[in-house]
Amino acid sequence: MGRWVKIVMMPCGEFLGRKWNLQDLVIATILSSMHFLSLFAPFYFTWGAFWAAFVLHQLNILGITVSFHRNLSHKSFRLPKWLEYLFAYMAVLSLQGSPIEWVSSHRYHHQYTDTHKDVHSPIQGFWFSHIGWIIDSGSRFGKYGGLKNVQDLKSQTFYRFLHHTYVIHAVVLPGSLLYAFGGLPFLVWGLGVRIVTVLHVTLLVNSAGHMWGKQVYNTGDLSRNNWWLAMVTFGEGWHNNHHAFDYSARQGLEWWQIDLTWYVIKIFQAIGWATDVKTPTESQKQRKMFNSEMVAEDMKTQAPTKSQKFVM
Repeated sequence: MGRWVKIVMMPCGEFLGRKWNLQDLVIATILSSMHFLSLFAPFYFTWGAFWAAFVLHQLNILGITVSFHRNLSHKSFRLPKWLEYLFAYMAVLSLQGSPIEWVSSHRYHHQYTDTHKDVHSPIQGFWFSHIGWIIDSGSRFGKYGGLKNVQDLKSQTFYRFLHHTYVIHAVVLPGSLLYAFGGLPFLVWGLGVRIVTVLHVTLLVNSAGHMWGKQVYNTGDLSRNNWWLAMVTFGEGWHNNHHAFDYSARQGLEWWQIDLTWYVIKIFQAIGWATDVKTPTESQKQRKMFNSEMVAEDMKTQAPTKSQKFVM
C-alpha cells in the first residue's frame, strides 16, 4: 500500500524542469481547452446533448479498442480495408493521436514495458503514466528515434493523411458539426465532455492497469487484471492477460471476464469480416500462469460479485 501511495503522490516532473517544444505546447493547449470546455456542462445540459455525447463516447472507445489497439498495434485479426479504416476513423475522433502516432507509442510500450524506456509506466509516477507522457514528446519519441516501428501504417495513404490532418478530424470537423446541429449544448457535451471522459477512461489502462488488480500470468511487468477497469474500457482492463498474450484478439480469457470488444470481433468473425483471429491455446495459457494454487485464489477473488469490494 505504502509503495503505491508514494507513486500516486510522486510529483509530475513533466510539467516543470524541462524544455517544452512547440508540439508539447500545442497538445497541452488543446487538452486544456477540452477540459475547460467540459466545465460548462452543468450550464448547458440537455438530454439531446447528453445522448449525443454518450453515443460518440461508446463509438470512440470501440474505435480505440478494436482498431488502434487490437487490430493495428497487435495485428490480432484482419478486417476488410473499408471496415478497418472506418474503425480507425472512429478512434481518431477521440483526440488521442493519429493511428501512426498511437500505434507507435503502444508498440514501444510493449517493447520496454515497465522499464525506464517505457513510454508510460507508473514507475515514473502515476501522473506520468496517466497523462504526463502525452505532453512530453521528446521523451515519447525522441529516445526511440521517431516513428520507426510503424512502417506498415506509414506505407498506407489513408493513415498518412490522418496523421497530417489529425486535428481537423478530431476537433475542427466534429466541433463544427456538433455546433451546427445542436448549438453550445452539443459542443460542450459532444466535444468537451465526451473527449475528456474518453481520454481519462482509456488512460487508466496505462496508469491503474499497471498498479491495481491481480496478476494471473507471469509477464515480468506490473500489468494487472482489473474487472472494474474492464467494464469501462470494453475489456481492456484484463491487462495482465493482454501483456501475457499481446497478440490475442481476446483479452477476457475466462468466461466471466467480460470483454465487449471481443464480442464485437466474434460477431465480425461469424459473418466473415474478421479473419486470422488470434487467441492463445489452453497449453499456452497454462505455461504462462503462476503456480496453480495462486491462480485458483486469484480467480476466486477476481470474479465480480455483488458484494465484492475492490482492495488495492
